[in-house]
Amino acid sequence: MREIKYEEIVNAIKDMCISANNVLPNDISEVIEEAYQNEDFKLGKETLEILKENAKIAQKEKSPICQDTGMACVFVEIGQDVHVIGDLNEAINEGVRQGYEEGYLRKSVVNDPMFDRINTKDNTPAIIHYEIVSGDKLKITLAPKGFGSENMCQVKMLKPSDGVEGVKDFVLKVVNDAGANACPPMVIGVGIGGSFDYVTYLSKKAMLRNAKSHHPDKRYALLEDEILEKINQTGIGPAGYGGRTTALSLNIETYPTHIAGMPVAVSICCHVARHKEVIL
Repeated sequence: MREIKYEEIVNAIKDMCISANNVLPNDISEVIEEAYQNEDFKLGKETLEILKENAKIAQKEKSPICQDTGMACVFVEIGQDVHVIGDLNEAINEGVRQGYEEGYLRKSVVNDPMFDRINTKDNTPAIIHYEIVSGDKLKITLAPKGFGSENMCQVKMLKPSDGVEGVKDFVLKVVNDAGANACPPMVIGVGIGGSFDYVTYLSKKAMLRNAKSHHPDKRYALLEDEILEKINQTGIGPAGYGGRTTALSLNIETYPTHIAGMPVAVSICCHVARHKEVIL
């Protein structure tokens, strides 16, 4: 049994909060550069150039890429041979607290969703997902999720008879509904299968996958490319100003489901798609 100390987790989360908000992920930088080279609509290309320059300034000056520094979404894969010394939930939230305070990041979390809505003043609590895996490692992925794009996410319980076309139509509907509100170019995750609650988790996992990766099943990999192409034909473009770059990537995650259903969820993120990963 391998032991991991409370303080190790706190420090890792703190550093990830700051870095994720100040430094554009490498895969996102690459797809933005590719989109810039391929964009032939003048205003769209100029907008992508501004986004590139903004990311450079943020990294150089150690300041947030976007003023909405998000709600901390944390995905934890716990090896079954790992023992955390201390409370893991508390360690994660303490790391978020320290990261947002020391990094001078905007605190956006309110204590009650409807009535009080008083700011917690430290961006806690985080949203935490746990998964038990084999091994003696602790893998943590942190994604500060802004709500301009989060508010544009949708889930739908399709019927099996809706088939592939139903999935395509729903994803395109979500993107068109989002329009400029999601701060395009978007990074999109699509979950298919599972249940009403699990499919949204799948879509978030898909959204955090490497932007240049593909589903291991060739049928879904082709579907990823096809839907992405259709999205980029909508003409929404960077910041909604028009162009061929409405989305930078689209990834699909799947899971077995019931014979009577075909849940589909679409998670949308803005072009920043902040995420960091550490393995302890």
